[in-house]
Amino acid sequence: MKRNAQRLVVVDVGNTSTAVGLWFAGRVTRVGHFDGDAKAARAHAVVLAEGASGVAYLSVVPKADAAWRSFAKRTLRLPFVPITNAMFPNDALSLDYPHPETIGADRLADAAAAVDRYGAPVVVCDFGTAFTAAAITADRLWRGGVIAPGFPLMRDYLFERTAKLPRLELGGKCPKIGRSTEEAMRFGALVGYRGMVREIVTALSRNFKTDFKFVATGGFARWVLRGSGMPFVVDPTLTLHGAGLLAARALARGNGK
Repeated sequence: MKRNAQRLVVVDVGNTSTAVGLWFAGRVTRVGHFDGDAKAARAHAVVLAEGASGVAYLSVVPKADAAWRSFAKRTLRLPFVPITNAMFPNDALSLDYPHPETIGADRLADAAAAVDRYGAPVVVCDFGTAFTAAAITADRLWRGGVIAPGFPLMRDYLFERTAKLPRLELGGKCPKIGRSTEEAMRFGALVGYRGMVREIVTALSRNFKTDFKFVATGGFARWVLRGSGMPFVVDPTLTLHGAGLLAARALARGNGK
């Protein structure tokens, strides 16, 4: 895809955190992550807005959308470009899917960015509150996807549905075997989660008879995949890059709002 010279504030509002960065010429820099702190996220956007030509916006939290739209227009005084599935097909990605309007915009941004940075065929996985995967074949067609519980959901379910098990802290090394309740939980969660991921990507390769590249993003990707032996490229700015790509195209066509 041809690079665009526009500078964009890129925003990704997730279930547990909001990421805000600066997109320019295909690179994402100055990224801040804000856990449940919309005020701090917007303050960071103000810092990045000088010289920007718009705000590229992704969200899986609909109740946050109106406030961000108002902030972009009234405070930043920039065009607000929400990423939607109406932006497809384009020269980067087409959709071979019965109901494309049901695909989350964040998943489409991941896919467009993965094709742009790594080519196709590619499987792109997002390790967030939910785990998602999408298969894009060599003809740059989105063929479908996978949605499974993310690591935080697996962890929290044990805590919420049992009387004595503690809430497991994320991070840290995986033990060889659990020699305490916490270690036993950590081993089961991390090794079990890796097993789920490995089985999913193996099945996708087998089902499509394709030697996919594997790209991972999301807050838990690096920790989950470290030492797993799975052939993933971890790209922490992938989603924001996709938002920038798609918004730059929309602004170039005069579709900013």
